[in-house]
Amino acid sequence: MALIGLMACDPDEKKDDDLTHITYQPENYTFNLPKHFPQMYIPADNPMTKQGIELGRHLFYDPILSGDSTMSCATCHMPELSFTDGKAFSFGIEGKPSLRSSMSLINVGFTQAGMFWDGRVKTLEEQALLPIEDPLELNTTWEEVTQKLKAHPKYPKMFREAFGIQDKSEISKELAAKAIAQFERTIISADSKFDRIQEGKELYSDMELIGLGLFFDDDPDLPDMECAHCHNIPLATSDEFFNNGLTFTGESLDAFPDLGRGKVTGSKADNGKFKAPTLRNIKYTAPYMHDGRFKTLDEVLDFYATGGQKSPNKDKNLHKLQMTPFYREALLSFIDTFTDTVFYKKEELKSPFK
Repeated sequence: MALIGLMACDPDEKKDDDLTHITYQPENYTFNLPKHFPQMYIPADNPMTKQGIELGRHLFYDPILSGDSTMSCATCHMPELSFTDGKAFSFGIEGKPSLRSSMSLINVGFTQAGMFWDGRVKTLEEQALLPIEDPLELNTTWEEVTQKLKAHPKYPKMFREAFGIQDKSEISKELAAKAIAQFERTIISADSKFDRIQEGKELYSDMELIGLGLFFDDDPDLPDMECAHCHNIPLATSDEFFNNGLTFTGESLDAFPDLGRGKVTGSKADNGKFKAPTLRNIKYTAPYMHDGRFKTLDEVLDFYATGGQKSPNKDKNLHKLQMTPFYREALLSFIDTFTDTVFYKKEELKSPFK
């Protein structure tokens, strides 16, 4: 009789978890990129859909992903600060500082060399998995998160619509990460003055043209400010790793307080190297460098004018610069053409909970 009772309950429980009555008709999402932009690589196992992006947007802004439901991905990646948090070091739910400054997510979908300052994971899908279980960040477990998602009144339906799952039990960290990655690929800045100039819609001012010559070293009458080696166009980053002379180590490759890329590759030659961030909307992403040591762009230029500090693998393009006050003004004028004040105001990038 007990066995019969259990068998009678099972269908009802299964029915509560069953999602097949919800329509699964994912709509493909198409990027509208300017001609001067590269194509974005999209993994074959995570095609872009409107439903996947919408699920990812909800998860990105939802504190349900943190151990105490007080923080979300957006806590450290705020749209109005170009998806950074304006701090030298971010703080997790335990109030402990992270090891590095929060990177901007602008155009992160074009990244090929690896995510984070040290490139320790290759894809956005891998990247989205890590902050949840990091004790210095959201400090929970994916098991706890997925249980909360399964019990949520709306998320099972959204997972069904995005990925075609048939049962709540199929909600997983991998699918959650895929959705977040889809949303992050839509964080695209492509409407700065620089972009409009590339499309023939605007022209540089005289000061911006001088700054362009300094930046790219394409004017024989101007000194080279060596910017374009690490910050090339159109994304304003080379997507590569450099030792930009922040730390004096003399002749040693072991004296860096943060090994950066070297900790990932295991090669001493990579010690002290970090990813070159994008200069797009750089005026809104202070403080600067992986450790947030510089509060202003003027401090950054002051540093580069010195040529950086001595270490064996310091980038060969770093040297003392002929940065007069006029050249500084011109250079900053050109860099300001990478400013895009439109993209982060789009409704599809804002929190769905406001």
